[in-house]
Amino acid sequence: MLQLSSFLILIGISKTIATSSPSSPNSTYYNPVLPGWHSDPSCINVNDTYYCATSTFEAFPGLPIYASKDLINWKHISNAWNRKEQLPGINLETPQQQAGMFAPNLRYHAGLFYMTCVYAGINTTSEINGTIFTTPDLYNDSAWSIPFVWEAPERTIDPDLFFDDDGTSYLSWSGIGLQTIDLAKGELSEIKSIWNGSSGTFTEGPHLYKKDGYYYLLAAEGGTQLGHRATIARSKTIDGPYESNPANPLLTNTNTTELFQTIGHADLFQDAAGNWWGMALSTRSGPEYKTFPMGRESSLFPVTWREGEWPFASPVRGEMSGWPLPPFDKAIPDGVGPFVTDPDVIDFAPGSDLPLHFLHFRYPADGAFAVSPPGYANTLRIAPSVSNLTGVQSSLDPDLNGQSGLGFVGRRQTDSLFAFSVDLVSFAPEKAGYEAGATMFFTQWQHLEVGIVRTDGPSGGNATLTRRVKEGGLDEEECAPPQFNLILRSTNATSTLLFNAPLPASWHPSSSSPPSNAVLRSLRFSIAAVNVTHYRFSAAPVHNLNEMMVLGDVPADLVSSTWGEQAGSGAAVLVGVYATKNGDREGGGDGGDGDAYFGRWRYEGRGQEVGVGMFV
Repeated sequence: MLQLSSFLILIGISKTIATSSPSSPNSTYYNPVLPGWHSDPSCINVNDTYYCATSTFEAFPGLPIYASKDLINWKHISNAWNRKEQLPGINLETPQQQAGMFAPNLRYHAGLFYMTCVYAGINTTSEINGTIFTTPDLYNDSAWSIPFVWEAPERTIDPDLFFDDDGTSYLSWSGIGLQTIDLAKGELSEIKSIWNGSSGTFTEGPHLYKKDGYYYLLAAEGGTQLGHRATIARSKTIDGPYESNPANPLLTNTNTTELFQTIGHADLFQDAAGNWWGMALSTRSGPEYKTFPMGRESSLFPVTWREGEWPFASPVRGEMSGWPLPPFDKAIPDGVGPFVTDPDVIDFAPGSDLPLHFLHFRYPADGAFAVSPPGYANTLRIAPSVSNLTGVQSSLDPDLNGQSGLGFVGRRQTDSLFAFSVDLVSFAPEKAGYEAGATMFFTQWQHLEVGIVRTDGPSGGNATLTRRVKEGGLDEEECAPPQFNLILRSTNATSTLLFNAPLPASWHPSSSSPPSNAVLRSLRFSIAAVNVTHYRFSAAPVHNLNEMMVLGDVPADLVSSTWGEQAGSGAAVLVGVYATKNGDREGGGDGGDGDAYFGRWRYEGRGQEVGVGMFV
């Protein structure tokens, strides 16, 4: 491991993960095993392959499924929520920034996989829809069903689906409440309160297990921040009364100096050897709880659970020692997605689709994205959205507030230290205010971006750079010739330009040989996590990368969940690309002049923090 300080980019560091042979007395590995935005894990073992699902809130496609043979290497194999027709038009009814798919519950019964979840925040925070998606094949997006949807009990989240030995199926809820559910008829019984938790504060995330004649009820308590913990109770009958474990909490890092905090919302499962494990939500923030753009991640921990006794869990840390791990094995032949820690080397080849691990914020508009469209091989076309990444949050117009879709796509930041770069191959906007670039996106209230914007005007038209989006669109300025500014922007409570200057003359096309399909020469935008507290934003002309210009080093706490009164804590940072018309309702789209074409997408991890200042 290495001790890091200052603005240092590590090059060529391997991610060392120790695995064990079956004869090893124990094993050493590093958390988080699902790094980056992977909150609220739910995990199962089916035929000695392990599967986990995590929350995605408004991000689409949502509810990712990961498969592993060895509990360390996790491959993205499908998304349960992957088609608009599964929940038509739900974006237009969801104005919040931290709403959507909360706390998935992945279970297997009689040859069928079940994904139970709530979609929260429809119109108001009190209205919630329960959903159950099913599939016989976890490795195939199209095999996931249209969900069974019902009205969930008021102000409840985190449903758990449990199948008892007699075939009865139950839902347990935050609270903790219990009801039967007839999956064939869609009928539910009245909900019954069965346990208030060990402390009675924010009892949620329940999971039911049956073992040694007891029903065990695992829950999360104490809120999702520094007081978060996992607790457990048991009863001889499923509807209680439940006895709280005298040694509760089962798991927490509250009041410790550990880098890994907010431990809770866990799920338990057995491996092929009969050993028990758990996967829990965790946040690499330290007790300062200030800078953690990677948000809630998923960490693996060993559990001792002897017959008739309460389980005992090992505390979650970056370096763990516990049961012998299953042998190293990445042989998962099915599923088209990458392993979580794989780098991205994506050239948008003709005939390919957007990668499985790419995400939008809400449903994208129809036709807004195209891979290798005619005349633009090896590019991703983005039709610029009317709304920029922020939008007008007070507006009821979905085109202006972003609910009808943003011109944005990204992937999770899965490494404490990383380097990302992408080429803007072609961008010929027809009006001032059109913009395209790369971004670190948390929510519409919190994001950072480096981009190029058409400004016009004799001084670069700086007025348009304040994102002056109104109900009626941008004020148009009839100025010629077109001008472009290179920008670096931070948006949290307000939008602030950190860098703003006309595009260097040498970055424009030469008069003798301009590109046939672009106003600009290709530009390369780069974002790097130079340490765990700052991102470095750079840009260069592709024809001369020696002109790479560092535009600024920006604090990562600007896209951590504690910034600002309106910030949430459920999501985490996505790194990606965007294009926007900044309020213009006409022009662009479906091959229009304002479309942005991106190519050569690269993401590489360069170090994972496993302790304060300690990296692997």
